[in-house]
Amino acid sequence: MGIIKASKLGFDYFKYNEEGEEPESYRAIDDVTLDIQAGQFIAVLGHNGSGKSTLAKHLNGLLVPSEGTLWVDNMDTSDEEDIWKIRQRAGMVFQNPDNQIIGTVVEEDVGFGPENMGVSTEDIWKRVDDSLEAVGMVAYRHHSPNKLSGGQKQRVAIAGVMAMHPKCIILDEPTAMLDPNGRKEVLKAVRTLNEQENVTVILITHYMEEVVLADHVFVMDQGHVVMQGTPREIFSQVEKLQSLRLDVPQVTLLAHELKLAGVDIPEGILTTEELVNVLCQ
Repeated sequence: MGIIKASKLGFDYFKYNEEGEEPESYRAIDDVTLDIQAGQFIAVLGHNGSGKSTLAKHLNGLLVPSEGTLWVDNMDTSDEEDIWKIRQRAGMVFQNPDNQIIGTVVEEDVGFGPENMGVSTEDIWKRVDDSLEAVGMVAYRHHSPNKLSGGQKQRVAIAGVMAMHPKCIILDEPTAMLDPNGRKEVLKAVRTLNEQENVTVILITHYMEEVVLADHVFVMDQGHVVMQGTPREIFSQVEKLQSLRLDVPQVTLLAHELKLAGVDIPEGILTTEELVNVLCQ
């Protein structure tokens, strides 16, 4: 079994109207089966309302399945006795960093998780140093989070999860508030953590260029996983992605248009360098 495994996962949201009326239900996840191996870099794509953020909240027990089962490191997320262990194994970075920043000083906020885990003081400060350096926030360690920009807050939130040394990090559109350079810096740090520490990364994103970094991609629509494969396999299906109201990397789209125009070029081009090499052959 992988670090995260889902079997026939289903989840319903309920809308309650006037007292005495039956609640209206909405199925946000339907019959989702996943098997994510330790150390993988996973990307999850989907249009707004596709169910990807709801899935993310299942991965560390914030939501419990209406149907099916989800295991994190062989622990059932429906088992309340294991929920603390599950959240130590799978750290969550939310879209809005204000939802998880609680310290009055940046370095204290980053050290909060390890402290609650019983980590020694010496090791806490080493983790704080390493995590802040990884996301480029060392210079702000003595600042108040309330005085940081939205993008800076998000880097602090990521550092706080990284400092807990989880086996898996779930990032729900973590770079949405960052400029292109900030996105590159944070994703580089996350990728380094994935490669050097063998941490499983599950990235939910709208930025197709970030998906290229992944080992495996899941595409969701209306609560279902409708596509999965490597980035090259996924981005080789431009029309299908467009039918799901999703974009592809600009270089991939350019290569696709060249192919339609008669240029002998393969589908699934992922980088500018790759396209240049193919055209020069």
